[in-house]
Amino acid sequence: MPLHPEMQFLLAARDKAGAPGSDVAAYRRFWNAYAAATATPRPADMRVQDRNLAAPDGAVTIRVYKPGGGPGGPRPGILYLHGGGFMLGDLDSSDTTAWGLAQESGAVVVSVDYRLAPEHPYPAAFDDSWAALLHVARHGAALGIDPARLAVAGDSAGGNLAATLSLASRDRGGPPLRAQAAIYPWVGIPFDYPSYRANALGPGLTLESMLKFRQAYLGGEDTEDPYAMPIKAKDFAGLAPALVMTAELDPIRDDGRVYAARLAEAGTDVIYRELPGLLHGFLRARLAGPYCHGAFGEIARFLKERLA
Repeated sequence: MPLHPEMQFLLAARDKAGAPGSDVAAYRRFWNAYAAATATPRPADMRVQDRNLAAPDGAVTIRVYKPGGGPGGPRPGILYLHGGGFMLGDLDSSDTTAWGLAQESGAVVVSVDYRLAPEHPYPAAFDDSWAALLHVARHGAALGIDPARLAVAGDSAGGNLAATLSLASRDRGGPPLRAQAAIYPWVGIPFDYPSYRANALGPGLTLESMLKFRQAYLGGEDTEDPYAMPIKAKDFAGLAPALVMTAELDPIRDDGRVYAARLAEAGTDVIYRELPGLLHGFLRARLAGPYCHGAFGEIARFLKERLA
C-alpha cells in the first residue's frame, strides 16, 4: 500500500529536525528536535511526577502519569518503555505517548528513563526496566497503582523491553503481568528478512540505522540471550497476553510478525495487527488524524480490557 497521508506529519517533523548527524551526540540532538516537533502538551488534569528509585546499578528515574477523572482508589498500572534504538530518547521525548496511554486507558502510566547505549550497553536498559517493574509491583500503592493489575508496553526498542520483561516475569516468578503491548518491536530476527530488504532505505527508520543501534547495544553481535533478543527464547508459553502491532513500511515489521507467530504457536494469547501504509514510529502521529489515532486507541483499549 502507498504511504498513508498521515505519515506526512512524521516526515515533516524529520525535515524540521534536520539531519541526524554521524555521532551519538548529534543523533540525540536530532532525535530530541524530532520528538519536540511531534509533541503535544499534556491535558490540564493530568498529574505528573518524576521520581528516583533505587536500583542495583544506581538510581533510575521514572515519570508517573495519573489521568484526571475516573473512579477513586488504586488504578491499574502500565510500565511504559520508550523507543529510540536503545541509544536515543528520554522521559521528555516520549512524553506525548506516555500521557496518551494514561489518558486513553485510564491507568497510571510509569515511564522509565533507562540508561542508553553505547555508554551503557546491554544489559543496562533491561536491568533498569526490570528494577522499575519490581519497584512498581512492590510499592504500587504509593503510586496509586493496584499491583495486581500490571501491564508492560513499549514501542521499538521499548517493544523489545516489554517482551523481555514478560519473559523475565515468567522465568523469575513474577511480578505477574496481565498484558504486554509490543508496538513495532525489535526482537532480534536476522536482517535478511523481507521487511529489512523492502524497507531498507526508509523513509524514516532504515537498515543502516538498525545496524548502528545493534552495534551500540550489543556490540553488533548476535547473542543467544533472550533478555537481549527475545526471539531467542526457547519457550514462548506462559507469557502475558500480547498485542503486537507493526507498520507495513517498516524495516523491523517482520520482527513483530515472527514474535507474534512464536507466541501463537506456544499457545500464548496474542493479537497481531499490521497497519498498511504506516511507517515505524506512527505512535507519534496519533493526533495527526483518525487512522493513527484509531491504532493508538486499539492499544489503549487492549490494555484497559486486560487490566479491568
